[in-house]
Amino acid sequence: MRPYELSLADAAEAVRERRLSPVELVDSVLERLEEVEPHLGAYASVDAESARAGARRAEREAAAGRFRPLLGVPVGLKDLIDVAGRPTGAGSRVREGHRAHSDAEVTKRLLAAGAVPIGKTRTHEFAYGLITPQTRNAWDRGRIAGGSSGGSAVAVAAGSATFALGTDTGGSIRVPSALNGAVGLKPTYGLVSRHGVTPLSWSLDHVGPITRTARDAALALSVLAGHDPRDPASVPAPSADLRPGPDPDLTGLRVGVPRNHYFDRVDPEVEAAVQRAVARLEELGARTVEVEIPLARYAQAVLHGLVAPEAAAYHEPTLRTAPELYGEDVRLLLEAGARLSAPDHLRAQRARTLMRREWARLLEGVDAIAAPATPVTAVRTGEERLTWPDGSAEAVSDAYVRLSAPANVTGVPSLSVPVGRDGAGMPIGMQLLGRPFTEAVLLRIGHAYEQAEPGPGIAPVR
Repeated sequence: MRPYELSLADAAEAVRERRLSPVELVDSVLERLEEVEPHLGAYASVDAESARAGARRAEREAAAGRFRPLLGVPVGLKDLIDVAGRPTGAGSRVREGHRAHSDAEVTKRLLAAGAVPIGKTRTHEFAYGLITPQTRNAWDRGRIAGGSSGGSAVAVAAGSATFALGTDTGGSIRVPSALNGAVGLKPTYGLVSRHGVTPLSWSLDHVGPITRTARDAALALSVLAGHDPRDPASVPAPSADLRPGPDPDLTGLRVGVPRNHYFDRVDPEVEAAVQRAVARLEELGARTVEVEIPLARYAQAVLHGLVAPEAAAYHEPTLRTAPELYGEDVRLLLEAGARLSAPDHLRAQRARTLMRREWARLLEGVDAIAAPATPVTAVRTGEERLTWPDGSAEAVSDAYVRLSAPANVTGVPSLSVPVGRDGAGMPIGMQLLGRPFTEAVLLRIGHAYEQAEPGPGIAPVR
């Protein structure tokens, strides 16, 4: 196995045991990046010189016997996350010439753990979309990558990053992860600091890892999680060992399977793959129970009622003075948000409070909920609408956000794991949702499933 093919946990372990040098690891990933990047467009910028210098420093540490959790491991950072002295372009002409004055908190934590940033991954402009138009799917270049963290998911799937960070306001970690066969974790709201991360919606934004395995996600989250007083939403999270154990036995865990919403208007191949995965969890000892998802049909409206005015408020100065700098799709969304009334925004906030309360009741009866991460796999580039068997039509972006929105509105953690591929070879994702701060449970379930059913591996990219 070539170094760029190693998972985060395996790469960190190989460096720690001196079976692999950080220089070899970083060089391998950068060579893979040079090979596939012209086909995929996953990166907004690459700093190979800085990455190689970081690898040499990590090599000296390893030679001296000083090891840190992520020593020498290459990471891609979504182009919303500040790195001191580097551009944070946010996929927009608005940010032309911008350079960050200091590191985001998550950047500081990664650097303190020994990780080596290799570049900024592409995002839909200001994270306001689920396509990432500049980036192509790692498994089929004629299909979308998903978004807004499309660059991060594609880089991980293609081997041009060992792991990456994304952000998730309405599904932007889990959707591209599912579409590219990666693992994506949206942590509990407030668990990971957003200081130094360009916002889309202050009350909904999350930062989280995109990796190749649940074990990798656990390692990344153990570095990222923690209270930060500079983020008003940051909370003192309860301490927990996030590392999944080697035993895949899930005996005693109750997994809820939704009877509504999550399997409505879902492609039959996606539904079948997720149902097979649920059956596999039962074989591993979990007990499944049917559950009714409360207030599910309101989730998208509530999400829009929160995101639209908050995004418009952040962008108001530039939207007023230089609207032409935005892409048309994002400009129209921002202008619509500026016209949303204060009563509508307040109603969305009240609805969110109600949804959180009802979801808390639901989750008292189960340890996790298993459901499709997306209703369809990656659509072809340029495809804008889906037509369902009942004759109804739906915008592609609405379809993707429909199943991811509830976790953002309620703030609960959600983990997307690959559970197979459709007839065209495109990855299918299952999401696991749980009570706040129960990431360890979701990661345990995801890891157990992976032990029984390994993921798709590195995309061939040709």
